[in-house]
Amino acid sequence: QVHLVESGGGLVQPGGSLRLSCEASGSIVTLRTINWYRQAPGKERELVATITDGGSANYADSVKGRFTISRDNTKNTVYLQMNSLKPEDTAAYLCNAPAAVGAVGPRTYQTLEVWGQGTQVTVSS
Repeated sequence: QVHLVESGGGLVQPGGSLRLSCEASGSIVTLRTINWYRQAPGKERELVATITDGGSANYADSVKGRFTISRDNTKNTVYLQMNSLKPEDTAAYLCNAPAAVGAVGPRTYQTLEVWGQGTQVTVSS
């Protein structure tokens, strides 16, 4: 199994910064692409940022220029640096690996979609 755990959320004032972490653990063979989503109450889940295993990144227009996604493959960790935060960034932020590969037995591998439980970000004065 592969597990994702997010951390780094909290309460921050408008204009402030936070860095979220998504740490993977378990029988990881490779994580491949990692996504950060967010979901605010009453709104649809929104894809915020994506990073491939090679480090190529893409962002939603709403966060472009303010958020930066990065990864440290040696630590199986993906980061989301969030700057110039706005009240509309308030949401639960979830990490997703849509096609992680995990070892399920000797020389036996499985492609899994894995979600973390999320970390809350609240931007308010």
